[in-house]
Amino acid sequence: MAHVIGILGGSGLYDLDGLEDVREETVDTPYGAPSAPLVRGRIGETELVFLARHGRGHVLSPSKVPYRANIWALKEAGVKWLVSVSAVGSLQEQIAPGHVVLVDQFIDRTRGRASTFFDEGIVAHISFGDPVCPVLRGYLLKAAKAEGATAHDGGTYLCMEGPAFSTRAESNLYRRWGAAVIGMTNLPEAKLAREAEMSYATLALSTDYDCWHPDHGNVSVEQVIDVLLKNVALARRVLRAVVPLVAAHEGEVKAHRALKNAILTSPGAVDPAKRAELDLLVRGYLG
Repeated sequence: MAHVIGILGGSGLYDLDGLEDVREETVDTPYGAPSAPLVRGRIGETELVFLARHGRGHVLSPSKVPYRANIWALKEAGVKWLVSVSAVGSLQEQIAPGHVVLVDQFIDRTRGRASTFFDEGIVAHISFGDPVCPVLRGYLLKAAKAEGATAHDGGTYLCMEGPAFSTRAESNLYRRWGAAVIGMTNLPEAKLAREAEMSYATLALSTDYDCWHPDHGNVSVEQVIDVLLKNVALARRVLRAVVPLVAAHEGEVKAHRALKNAILTSPGAVDPAKRAELDLLVRGYLG
């Protein structure tokens, strides 16, 4: 089976060793344009599709990222495996700056973001108890360890609205909730990816301790930038290492059939315009 791997993150991720036939593709979707043009290439026989989540030059705040357009564009490009590369703040002492967390849960603290393709005309309720694909997460963990990263197996990602960072009271509350890291982008991204029947997993790279940490104020901007640059280099290596693992995978994973039994609208009540709009997602279930 030929696999297409999608990568959401910064534009600095495109520079992977062995990436060939690199080309740019401008697309549109029923939800408008995605954050940036798609950048496509291949490593061996495996196709990769990159999308700069915040746009080129980081021009979109987390609240303004066109999440539905992004996921739709990647789905239309054939992506079935989607890696979210995400800078995060650490909420736990043992997750130091420069460490990697292979997230397995989310807490949603965002407000007002469109989080579904099925808001009217067709209603679907996907299973989201385990929001990260364990197969892809396992491949990323293996790749991270192979590249010498200090990798934490599992952890809850708390997604806040932003763009301002947490208050100290909020940061300590999230620690009491047991969250491992904090970020601003993985929701509704993960929900939409599940509705689009993609295997989704997060490679969370810790840049700093959140404001709960007593030494947080002693960290300089230069130190944070140094960690960010090292994290980008590490992310490139991990992505390169995960490609052959995904390429060797045979068959589907549970996420690839997430809409099976999820659509509750009776066929006779389906809005024809909505049916046409969502054809990319529902054609295998509504004829």
